[in-house]
Amino acid sequence: MLLSGGLDSYTAGAMARAGGYALYALTVRYGQVHSQELAASRAVATALGVARHIELAVNLAAFGGSALVGDGAIPKDREIEGTEIPSTYVPARNTVFLSLGLAWAEVVGAEAIVLGVNALDYSGYPDCRPDYLEAFERLASLATRAGVEGRPLRVLAPLLRLTKADIIRRGLALGLDYGLTHSCYDPAPSGAPCGHCDSCRLRARGFSEAGAVDPALGGLRR
Repeated sequence: MLLSGGLDSYTAGAMARAGGYALYALTVRYGQVHSQELAASRAVATALGVARHIELAVNLAAFGGSALVGDGAIPKDREIEGTEIPSTYVPARNTVFLSLGLAWAEVVGAEAIVLGVNALDYSGYPDCRPDYLEAFERLASLATRAGVEGRPLRVLAPLLRLTKADIIRRGLALGLDYGLTHSCYDPAPSGAPCGHCDSCRLRARGFSEAGAVDPALGGLRR
């Protein structure tokens, strides 16, 4: 599983675990401008009881091209229902992450790669769409020993067509502690979420629509 430390990857991993999978978690330190999500990924990996958790450094900040790696300001309070690709898009990030996951999956003999992408509340990222995932799964069948030998890996995105509220409901039903997770693109030095970036706003709307309280906000309903 690709594990970011956010609520989506936590929920996707928990759903896979509930489906009988043993989990191997990969977190990529890709040059993101804050470390809170890395700490969250460790807490989530422990909570999920993963067989192994690898943190791998691949410095995409060397390329730039995204506010998430320090190239420009994080947008705040923008219209998130539009079709414009935001400056927080990291060029080819999911392709890089899935390729790394594919390599490790072959080594451990995994049947699938699990990730928490979502095609509804996805902020306009092109590498979160169903046709992209289908194309990568096809690539995986052609580019690996496992695929050539008739054991193609599946790409599982169990949250793909769920709203953020539905994702949160699924996680709460599985007993997940979302206080372990971190979603904010631009947290304060204390780690507190900004409340105004796309990710904060999608998370807040999801908890509100789910009728739940976000434990990461100290019990305050958003």
